[in-house]
Amino acid sequence: MLRKVSIAIGTLVLVGLLVVGGCQFTQLNASQPSDTAKWEQIEAQTPAIAVDKKAVINGGEFNKFFPTADGYERVYTQEKDGFAEAKIKQDGNTLAMVSVSDTTSNPSAAAKYENSDRTLSGYPVVEVGSTATSLLVADRLQVKVLSRDPAFTPTDREAWLEKFDLAGLAQLVN
Repeated sequence: MLRKVSIAIGTLVLVGLLVVGGCQFTQLNASQPSDTAKWEQIEAQTPAIAVDKKAVINGGEFNKFFPTADGYERVYTQEKDGFAEAKIKQDGNTLAMVSVSDTTSNPSAAAKYENSDRTLSGYPVVEVGSTATSLLVADRLQVKVLSRDPAFTPTDREAWLEKFDLAGLAQLVN
């Protein structure tokens, strides 16, 4: 019974996300907001998704796989079941956000990698708009780098993705 309720709630949340995303997509405006502003707006409007019990239990487990921040400041900003996020800062300026999330609770997040024609360190890679690059480890863990500073380029994002302990992350789910 609880499983059916969880599935129903998950379905409603996904439908809601599609509606919100569709509304975002169809809004035409002569002065389009930046990709960063779009992400922040979507994040603010997106309801929290229930975490599947198969998800990595403690988001803090991901922290040991984050890259060292040689010459940068790494500030963990969020940890919850199946998710961890940190800011990469330099001289007080946030250059990027880096995160790891378990897609078990959000299968559509993993689905976008199915048609990827690029790999990085052997994992499928996708670009999300002009400010985010992500890859999928072991068909389950999404590792993402989101530029917060215009000087933080796609090349920088890919370099940071490669700094993660991707093999260690893969072993978490294997």
